[in-house]
Amino acid sequence: MQCCMVLSILALTLIPGVGLAAESYTAPRTEWGAPDLQGVWNFSSDTPMQRPLRYGDRQFLNEEEIAELEAKSEARDDASDAAIPGTGVDEAYNDFWIESAGLGEERLTSHIIYPGNGRLPALQEDAYRPVLGQAPARPVRSALGVTFATDGPEDRPLSDRCIMGFNAGPPVNPSFYNNNVQIVQNKDHVVILTEMVHDARMVPLDGRPHTDEAIGLWTGDSRGHWEGDTLVVETRNFNGLTHSFFGLGSSENKLLVEKFKRIAVDRIDYEFNVIDPDTFTDQVVGLIPFYKVAGQVYEYACHEGNYGMVNILRGARVADQAKNSE
Repeated sequence: MQCCMVLSILALTLIPGVGLAAESYTAPRTEWGAPDLQGVWNFSSDTPMQRPLRYGDRQFLNEEEIAELEAKSEARDDASDAAIPGTGVDEAYNDFWIESAGLGEERLTSHIIYPGNGRLPALQEDAYRPVLGQAPARPVRSALGVTFATDGPEDRPLSDRCIMGFNAGPPVNPSFYNNNVQIVQNKDHVVILTEMVHDARMVPLDGRPHTDEAIGLWTGDSRGHWEGDTLVVETRNFNGLTHSFFGLGSSENKLLVEKFKRIAVDRIDYEFNVIDPDTFTDQVVGLIPFYKVAGQVYEYACHEGNYGMVNILRGARVADQAKNSE
């Protein structure tokens, strides 16, 4: 079943009308002749992953809708500038760290571009679905987003334990900060380094087969090849200890196909295809523009000074003692 789905996925290309610069742009080449994707790229976005129902099957906002969103954004900025210093501590902290960005003149209504309604397909009947307010059973697969227990560190989400970043994927997905990825190339490999949790995926390009399917990895086993100017990366052998996609299902039998195509000096179109018949009744295809950053990615030393885990567990033990003394 997966084989047939893969063939249909690989036939998909970047959406017509997205990245019109690609029609006249020729990507620079490395010394060995491959398209040069190297550099630091930012995938911040204020576009939702799933399309709001009011847009139906429409992939792009119109000029009036873009203008309305920009006006609301400016109004929020003005209100923030006028705020009295020393108030709204929580909001001020988040405003400092949060990254968001529009997607130029071709503003998407959602990052999911297939199914046609821009929303996740139906789940398989027995697919894992987190329940709000209910702590998931061990092992905890979630990056974040649902209620967690505090009996031990293994009850905390993957991001708390600094195992997986909540936006690093794969596939990467815009979140509220650290939306940076660095790409490094040589003739036989591509390295995809995400800022969050400082994870580097080594992608061989030499045609070697995937590792034995019995070997499961947190970010899967990736192999890449070039289709014209597009880098295609196929990843399988996920360890099943993460969700399939969007906090749903299990990654155990997931196949991920990613496409990277440089369509302008400052832009790569990143397309991802999640093929997981154990979780979804159809494939999921998404498109996220990457924009060039004039900077570098610094180490994300997640556990360095990570007092959050210690204090969460300490607080839980204090609560236990108080309960036992009643």
